[in-house]
Amino acid sequence: MAHDERSPLLDHHHEETADEREVLKLTDDDPENPRAWPRSKKLANVAVIAGMAILSPLASSMFTPGIAQIAKDLNTSETTVIGTATGFMVMLGIGPLVLAPLSETFGRRKIYLTCFAIFTLLQIPTALAPNIAFLIVVRSISGFFGSVGIANGGGTISDMFIPNERAGVFGWYLLGPLLGPTLGPLFGGITVQRLGWRWVFWIMTIICFVNTLAGYFFLRETYVPVILSNRKTSYEHGSDGAKYQYEGEDTRPIRHKIANSLSRPPKIFSQPIVATMAVYQALIFGTTYSLYTNMQGIYAGSYGFSTEQVGLLYLGPGLGFIFAVCFLVPRIDDVYKKLTARNKGKAMPEFRLPLANIGAVCIPISLFWFAWTVQAHAHWFASISGTFFYGIGQVMILNCTQNYYIDSFEKYAASAIAAGTVFRSFFGGVVPLFAPVMFDKLGYGWGISVFAFVSLALAPAPLVFYYFGERIRERFTMKL
Repeated sequence: MAHDERSPLLDHHHEETADEREVLKLTDDDPENPRAWPRSKKLANVAVIAGMAILSPLASSMFTPGIAQIAKDLNTSETTVIGTATGFMVMLGIGPLVLAPLSETFGRRKIYLTCFAIFTLLQIPTALAPNIAFLIVVRSISGFFGSVGIANGGGTISDMFIPNERAGVFGWYLLGPLLGPTLGPLFGGITVQRLGWRWVFWIMTIICFVNTLAGYFFLRETYVPVILSNRKTSYEHGSDGAKYQYEGEDTRPIRHKIANSLSRPPKIFSQPIVATMAVYQALIFGTTYSLYTNMQGIYAGSYGFSTEQVGLLYLGPGLGFIFAVCFLVPRIDDVYKKLTARNKGKAMPEFRLPLANIGAVCIPISLFWFAWTVQAHAHWFASISGTFFYGIGQVMILNCTQNYYIDSFEKYAASAIAAGTVFRSFFGGVVPLFAPVMFDKLGYGWGISVFAFVSLALAPAPLVFYYFGERIRERFTMKL
């Protein structure tokens, strides 16, 4: 009974004490506010995380030209070697489910530097792998820690840039996850042919070490609650018993904060728009890795290309990526501004989706194009030119989708992107295991057309969500 009588008094005392504390918050012109930083400081941060975001996908595919060499060296089958990519890609998807919400608890910088340092060190045992089982295990673990750039990049960009200027910057950052798997086989082909497959990972060790070092010197904390928490600690340490609180402070025990953070991505994934667009991204990644792991077989077998020549063919989609980022991605912001102005100044996440329709058209057309030119043994340029438009389609779908996620869940942008990433990485890792069997049974024409037909079925999604997205979001609101 005594407890019941005292509880209201204790609660009231706590409330009164809290009210007396000065509330810390960042103003628009505060030098510690990431959105008020000079552009050079913001771009330095973007450069470091873009480096991380390109290096882990680079590691996912850089070894592919050496699949046959690895199989021979480790006395195993080529399909088993592809399993090293599967383990890496699956963990590349699982990693963001943990690392993105943790960055919303402990801050971006700590998570970036810790995880990428571990990723760098894991390249050493990968290069020294004595057997295929060891290679699969170490590659899988490194995929988890290497996902940090993909997990938190969107959140960091959201921290620093206002919505009207976000898409253009995000487009350059997103080149990393797209160009990584594309440039990997190009550099890997040269390395494997001249130095052997183990040097792929020695080179990765050196490059990743340089990027981690750059992060230590140039990467700054951008997550506002953590900046304010650090400020609070500094003020209280330097004062005579004065206490502070900050805007949006979470006073729960750390274990509750972590549990709540880790539950966030699955909650976000349960929203129909996020789930559907995640399926779309999964299709793209599953298709991309299925094609990339079979390029050697297609062009070395049917066209007699060397490993280095096959590596150069990945420039087809790579040039498509660069074209889209230079000429189309900046238009996402332009369309967003125009639609916002027409809507009496009220911005909506759905205003990010119109240009995704370019990707929705390009992807099925380019896949049918590639499938049947390869099947007909047409000139190599006829098939590779189709991949240019596939690259454009990839960029437009991924950019529009991820900007939609950021605008819908701005404070928890990293968790929102993580919710979509896990599905696409899982498909990107698992589907290539079955692709060779499908291509053997159906041929390249119908085999690749399977991916094209699925992309055709998903093509209306951006249009549907543009018109009905607001209603769907309101119907499936959630507490994060």
